[in-house]
Amino acid sequence: MRIVQLIDSLEAGGAERMAVNYANALADKIEFSGLAATRKEGSLLQQVSPKVSYLFLNKKRKLDIVALFRFRSFVLKNKITHIHAHSTSFFFAFLLKLTCPSLLIIRHDHYGNNEFLASRPHLILKWTVSFFTGVVAVNQQLKYWSEIELKAKNVIYLPNFTVKDINVVNHTILNGGEGKRIVSLANLREQKNHFLLLKVAQKLKESHPDWTFHLVGKDFEDEYAVQIKQLIKEYGLENNVFMYGSKQDIGNILNQASIAILTSKSEGLPVSLLEYGLYKKAVVVTRVGEISTIVQNGKNGFIVDADREDLFYQSLVNLIKNEILRDDFGKVLFDTIQRDYTEETVMKKYLNWLQNS
Repeated sequence: MRIVQLIDSLEAGGAERMAVNYANALADKIEFSGLAATRKEGSLLQQVSPKVSYLFLNKKRKLDIVALFRFRSFVLKNKITHIHAHSTSFFFAFLLKLTCPSLLIIRHDHYGNNEFLASRPHLILKWTVSFFTGVVAVNQQLKYWSEIELKAKNVIYLPNFTVKDINVVNHTILNGGEGKRIVSLANLREQKNHFLLLKVAQKLKESHPDWTFHLVGKDFEDEYAVQIKQLIKEYGLENNVFMYGSKQDIGNILNQASIAILTSKSEGLPVSLLEYGLYKKAVVVTRVGEISTIVQNGKNGFIVDADREDLFYQSLVNLIKNEILRDDFGKVLFDTIQRDYTEETVMKKYLNWLQNS
């Protein structure tokens, strides 16, 4: 097989990380592994393996004929058999299919607003569904949605997986005291619900003022980001909550943290949670998406309902007071990730699925 991963950008995000992870993982397993970014490059470019054939299409508009035929030339030259389109890049893959009917295209559904699937726009997805050989869903809920709402055939659930950073310079130094840092890896999007994080930080400032929160994720400089920054000032958290923007040295950042959290009100299968496990972090997370299939409350972390600010705070306090519990949770979560969410496990299922599609 000769497969190209297709993604709109290489900025730090869950779908983008998975496109890079798939391309890198396949480089040693199939004849040809490629990666194409349609609209924008980004910080993840440096994590693409030299064994992966990379192409930037510099797409300027929704229907960019020049970019489409640039991609078509790449596909024909390298005798590509499959295009694996991540997230919204599926439509570009569909357009390519119209010019290369023998090409097999796969749609990878990373949709994160799982709690609001009923209102998900899907007209174009339904219109193009018959052109796709199969669909990869990052959680079971998305799998069922594709099968029921789109009448899609050959849908498989494959969990996200994570790998340790490559080609990354460890340059980020977190503020706060050593051994008393809480990290959140989440782009500044409404579904990530940083408002809950700030409410908990406000409480923790009173009970444990020496513990600090560290927000790592892309700042889109929109109204949501402005609200977060205003609340930090309003709550007097300037010395308790620190923002770093998008960073690539995730392992380095997590190694400086004692606890890792997710406050999301909606999720699919967050890559950040897998990264927490990979680096043996004790976690407090919300019960949304597929998170509960990974975190078992009281065994490898704490998981609470997204509207339970009090329980989220108390769970953090329990971890703060008990270093042994933090270590135990981190080790068990690591074992969970190694058992079910590794590159080897997912790639084996993926290639078997493709061969039988």
